[in-house]
Amino acid sequence: MSPAALTLTILVLAALVVASLAVRRSDSRELRLRVRSWWAMAALFFGLLALGRGGAVTLFALVSYLALKEYFTMIPIRRVDRRIIFWAYLAIPVQYGWAYMGWYEMFIIWVPVYLFLFLPFRQVLTGDTQGFVESTGKVQWGLMLFLFSLSHLGFMATLPPVKGASGLETVMFVVVLTELNDIYQYLWGQRLGRRKIVPRVSPNKTVEGFAGALVTTTATALALRFLTPFTPAEAALAGLIVGAAGFVGDVVVSMIKRDVGIKDSGTTIPGHGGVLDRIDSLTYTAPLMFHYIYYLYY
Repeated sequence: MSPAALTLTILVLAALVVASLAVRRSDSRELRLRVRSWWAMAALFFGLLALGRGGAVTLFALVSYLALKEYFTMIPIRRVDRRIIFWAYLAIPVQYGWAYMGWYEMFIIWVPVYLFLFLPFRQVLTGDTQGFVESTGKVQWGLMLFLFSLSHLGFMATLPPVKGASGLETVMFVVVLTELNDIYQYLWGQRLGRRKIVPRVSPNKTVEGFAGALVTTTATALALRFLTPFTPAEAALAGLIVGAAGFVGDVVVSMIKRDVGIKDSGTTIPGHGGVLDRIDSLTYTAPLMFHYIYYLYY
């Protein structure tokens, strides 16, 4: 692990120690569960990234699998759709294989071109015309959001170093900044939140929480610039991208849950809900930050 990555790891662990001490006497069981889960997630994240790009690709492939599994469990599907979903799961190792090899051309078109064309034809072969358009849209959209979008983190981990900053360090920057942005939105919203942004979708989201998080996330991006090749201006813009896109990713996944009438996507992560509840913001920040970095330096 590089000195920059080790520094970030120590900072995160120190923050978790402080959080653990703060909630030790808390009456909120959910809050204690949340902190314990953060320990487990941090150990998995930093542990696999310490193994190099293979560990990073494995980590995000697992996340994509769990996210798709929760998504397909949440939404209403026809019995015949299970055959199509089987192919959706098979697409995961292929997409992350392109990422591991660093084959950008295949990585960028595998899901939005080849799978987009193949899966509807596979549905045609089932012969069931009822609900074809709806089921095709559900599967395709799930693949775009939870496989294609998230897989940008896997590819990011394979990018060659620029100005001494590796792809793995950039992944740490994006993921940690995105998760902190979620926390900042909650804290600012709790403290100053008055005006709702999208009350019918996410009642707890407020203008004050969003604005406070945007400023704090931008400041944090500047503080974590040592993980990246960014200039101060580029780091500040990265903070704004993560702050705004993270919010959008959060409410888009919330819209899915509202549509199917559930609060949490699952119970995989105690205190947090499901995997989708934890990675919703990353579905937007991962591809946008990847292409921001790719445009600037590759």
